Amino acid sequence: MEKKWKVGILGATGMVGQRFVTLLADHPWFEIASLAASPRSAGKTYQEAAGSRWKMDTPMPGNVADMKVLDVTRVEDVSADVDFVFSAVDMTKEEIRAIEEAYAKTETPVVSNNSAHRWTPDVPMVVPEINPEHFEVIEFQKKRLGTKNGFIAVKPNCSIQAYAPVLTAWKDFEPYEVVATTYQAISGAGKTFREWPEMVGNIIPYIGGEEEKSEKEPLRIWGRIENGVIVPASEPVITCQCVRVPVLNGHTAAVFVKLRQKASKEELIEAIRSFRGLPQEANLPSAPKQFIQYLEEDNRPQVALDVDFEHGMGVSVGRLRQDTIYDWKFIGLAHNTLRGAAGGAVLCAETLAHLGYLPHK
Repeated sequence: MEKKWKVGILGATGMVGQRFVTLLADHPWFEIASLAASPRSAGKTYQEAAGSRWKMDTPMPGNVADMKVLDVTRVEDVSADVDFVFSAVDMTKEEIRAIEEAYAKTETPVVSNNSAHRWTPDVPMVVPEINPEHFEVIEFQKKRLGTKNGFIAVKPNCSIQAYAPVLTAWKDFEPYEVVATTYQAISGAGKTFREWPEMVGNIIPYIGGEEEKSEKEPLRIWGRIENGVIVPASEPVITCQCVRVPVLNGHTAAVFVKLRQKASKEELIEAIRSFRGLPQEANLPSAPKQFIQYLEEDNRPQVALDVDFEHGMGVSVGRLRQDTIYDWKFIGLAHNTLRGAAGGAVLCAETLAHLGYLPHK
């Protein structure tokens, strides 16, 4: 590679922003050129702005500790020295939509972890192993924005990573009805147990907005481009309940599936284990070698044992068995801040770079 892409992180002091920092500290393609956060953090070093709130289980990388944090609302200043930005800003959805479009209009591509643009019709929402072809809608988006290189791309909700890849691997068997219950870690709310002690030994059977996302976002991922926009698929129909559980990292899903085409357990497991996508074929830096693993033991997958599979970028599945009402049921597990958040966004950026969507400024 002739030179690295210079990258900015919007919302660099929050939990997902911190995860971006750790993932990019030694990245072979990308280097951190700017860190941006709220005006109250602007002007401080990253150590001063985020040090007392550092939530990662590894130390803050030394190459960013003394970087000055910029004001994320000063779009021209932040975008001046970067080729593209990752977005993890903590604002209202309306504010996020506006600021991400503002960055795109400076000819700075935005790869976003936020949900604000997931339903903007010409913004691709991508899991790179599943629907990288949706990046083709970027050309239509750029015409709307009036840009040559600037655009917005997003990754989907963290909770669907535990089951949407499996359903994709079973596409030939035509899943048409799904019931899923997700058991979601507290880091999905940007919290640790120190900050949220009431979650110790507790379960909260409600996560605002999660059930709609978990039911609808997979359909957009499985959709098609038509007249310059993404048209969601109509099946499988998904109904979901989302529960917050006392786990730091890792979203687990209990899933029931009806299939139109009969399949044996062996065929379903083989489809899971052999499922690959563009990131594996292109050997992208953050891509798991094995995207989905199947575990034979009755007591797997477990968060304690399996959440870090493939450095947190793989999906773990187990307990596949026939059901008395549905055809099959299984348990899935994915790391919510790696595969489900910052890591998934970094893999999206690697895919965009591989496909030629990220020119150097």
